[in-house]
Amino acid sequence: MTPGSRTSSWFAPAPPTVAIEIAARRVTVVELGRAGGGAVVSAHATEALPPEAVVPGLINENIAAPAVVADALRRALDRAGLRSTRRAALIVPDSTARVSLLPFEQLPARPADLDQLIRWQLKKATGFPLIDAQISHFVAHAEGSTTTIAAMVARRTVIAEYEAVAAAAGIQAGVVDLASLNVMNAIMAAGATVSGDWLVVCLAAEATTLAILRGQQLMFYRHRAAVDEEPLSALVHQTAMFHEDRLGGTKFGRVWLCGAGLLDGRADQVRREIGDRLSVPVENVDVRPAAELRDRAGAGPDILDALAAPVGMLLRERKAA
Repeated sequence: MTPGSRTSSWFAPAPPTVAIEIAARRVTVVELGRAGGGAVVSAHATEALPPEAVVPGLINENIAAPAVVADALRRALDRAGLRSTRRAALIVPDSTARVSLLPFEQLPARPADLDQLIRWQLKKATGFPLIDAQISHFVAHAEGSTTTIAAMVARRTVIAEYEAVAAAAGIQAGVVDLASLNVMNAIMAAGATVSGDWLVVCLAAEATTLAILRGQQLMFYRHRAAVDEEPLSALVHQTAMFHEDRLGGTKFGRVWLCGAGLLDGRADQVRREIGDRLSVPVENVDVRPAAELRDRAGAGPDILDALAAPVGMLLRERKAA
């Protein structure tokens, strides 16, 4: 299973064709269609959100102005010609959940027993009762006799806030997932991965997520809130050290950056700094090899960043169907 895959409890009856991403500074809607046997982004739109309308977090209230966010979603749907949509995949910020990589020497044969084992492991690190939690998991990687599970835990009331915004626009959220996992899905769907190790850096207004993948296996996942005030260069350096010391890595085959538009005009400088540190050019995430854009002329870096997670999620759901 690839990053972002889910247990059966979150499966929708059929793969959605529309995805909605609600982030701290914007709402994005994307429709994925077919053309010439391949995928095509048939419609998309993004609406900016005012500061503090969405404040992603694990425990706190996330959507302080639900009417404002729902109105932005309706405007995006109207602009994209998707106002009649009644079901969609929903992407929420990474900060709404805690992702843990849990190694197991032996996995229980019964899914129910595995669920209980994962809950027992998560209980030690979750800041709220698991009775209030929504949990999903997938196999991150396997080495020898050890299988590592990626477990995502979110507070049910927090996810309900995002679902309620979609419902206010007349849409049922058939599946809910995290932004960074689906950026990884978009990269893999575009055929841009390598056989060795690669790094993806996802920037959001409130946090940074870094992940190391070995082929299609998730080896490392780190999420840091912006309030931690660790510069991106320091986070990348620490991640590279972990890659060398704990994963036996040498040099990343490729490095991807999503969300560079949040760097206030410093994107090129930051790419150069990361590239110099890792001796690998830093590339923008580009979904176009996996899903053609009908309005090719408007595919600037900010638009490609906004499309990455929704397209990744829709392609994953289509493949899983």
